[in-house]
Amino acid sequence: MSNWREKLAQLMQGRYGGNDTLNKWLLAAFLILLILAIILQSNVLNLLSIALLAYAYFRIFSRNTAKRMEENRKFVEGKQKLFDFFPGGKTSSRDHTHRVFCCPQCKQKVRVPKGHGKIAITCPKCHHKFIRRS
Repeated sequence: MSNWREKLAQLMQGRYGGNDTLNKWLLAAFLILLILAIILQSNVLNLLSIALLAYAYFRIFSRNTAKRMEENRKFVEGKQKLFDFFPGGKTSSRDHTHRVFCCPQCKQKVRVPKGHGKIAITCPKCHHKFIRRS
């Protein structure tokens, strides 16, 4: 058994490995497309899912680690920009004790504690006062 592990370790030496965010999303997308291909009996979805799996394995066995890390960095930044585009995207998943409101006048984000009912919020930038439920 240890001989097998040594051979696998030698094979993967100097390779990227691929246990990063992009590969996890590629494998999740592969599974979803494969299930849809089975349900809908679509050859196009089946080929697309196989292409995703092939790209994920290409990234795992790649020796160009710098390029794979750069791909992952760009993917993570793009994913974060996409999630931040939606209201509450940045703070809602991390901060369960505060809410974020936008000032109706200057659009400045204002963070206030949750659970205080209706409160008067003063914008720190333009000093406009508005009432919201926290």
